[in-house]
Amino acid sequence: MDTPAPTAYLDSAREYFAETVQLLERMVETESPTGDAEGVTAVCAQVQEIFAEHDPRITTHEGEWGTHLVMDIPGSDGGWDHPVLFVGHADTVWPNGTLSRMPFRIKDGIAFGPGVFDMKSGLLIMHQGLRLNTALGQSRPPVRIIVVGDEEIGSPSSRDLLFSAAEGARAVLGFESPHPGGALKVGRLGSTRLRLDVTGRASHAALDPEGGTNAIDEVVDQILALREIISRAEASSPGDVLCNIGTITGGGKTNVVPASASVEVGLRFRTPEVENQVLAAIEELAPVRQGARLEVATLSQRPAWQADSADEELLAKVESAAADAGLSGIGGKPAAGAGDTNFLGSLGLPTLDGFGPDGAGAHADHEQVRLDSIPERIALLAALLSRL
Repeated sequence: MDTPAPTAYLDSAREYFAETVQLLERMVETESPTGDAEGVTAVCAQVQEIFAEHDPRITTHEGEWGTHLVMDIPGSDGGWDHPVLFVGHADTVWPNGTLSRMPFRIKDGIAFGPGVFDMKSGLLIMHQGLRLNTALGQSRPPVRIIVVGDEEIGSPSSRDLLFSAAEGARAVLGFESPHPGGALKVGRLGSTRLRLDVTGRASHAALDPEGGTNAIDEVVDQILALREIISRAEASSPGDVLCNIGTITGGGKTNVVPASASVEVGLRFRTPEVENQVLAAIEELAPVRQGARLEVATLSQRPAWQADSADEELLAKVESAAADAGLSGIGGKPAAGAGDTNFLGSLGLPTLDGFGPDGAGAHADHEQVRLDSIPERIALLAALLSRL
């Protein structure tokens, strides 16, 4: 099939602009914080509704986090094998009721609202880009779409489904937000959340101090041991590990030796080697005090995804597609934040993320999307599907 003139992609994409904004308003106004199964399921129902025109094969997976959605759409030749996998999520970080202080609104070409940037606008780019490719009569491979409901807490219930959906995929495209200015995310830091739980023994702090085992003191010493592990890793691989002590809990009264305490830790890793080294060392931590017990619980874990030649080849196709659509260079670089593409990029599958529209303020009160970037992303995806 002939490649349309560059103006055809953008001009046609702009015809979808008003509808896309209407759909975005409806989706943002359907609040869907992680853990709100009803809200997450409602957003997935909206996704099913707008994709209905593509006649997809639909599989839903219901659970405590709401619906995880998988949709398969045949290629332009009717085939189903080796699809391009679109990855997205329906949950947001915003609790129910946020709309009362952060309503969906548009000002000076910017759309604001909870989840507008992360990542409900990206879900709409999936649909409209596929739709434009079809409308322009372009060839394209099969497409598989997965939309999960627990991404914001590390995808604990959808991880296996993500791996399953990626089987046989020729490429993985994530529709999270891009870098500021629109550059794609090529590689992501690994992210692991741990909780160290200490059990001690309670006693009267004055009458029987030796009879107790202070769990808070033990947690403090475990934090120091953790800091030593991080320092060693940092010394051997500068810049490859980040550690943040997020919460500390424990104790109750100053006249009672505390019997329990815990600390939650956030870790980021640039390379799998440092990731494996640090996590193995943490697993070997042992109590300092006699009578104390220590347990290390993994709350969530996304492996480090380092860009490789397959990712760079996919990025080159994106740049060619951008030229086809009359767009300037897109660019790509690693991202500090983790996402579901960590799982799949770390497998060696050709992977890129950040196909959502340009904006700012993910997880912040000023969360926003630059509306004139929406037709650009639609045009880019339509052209890229032809290249794939």
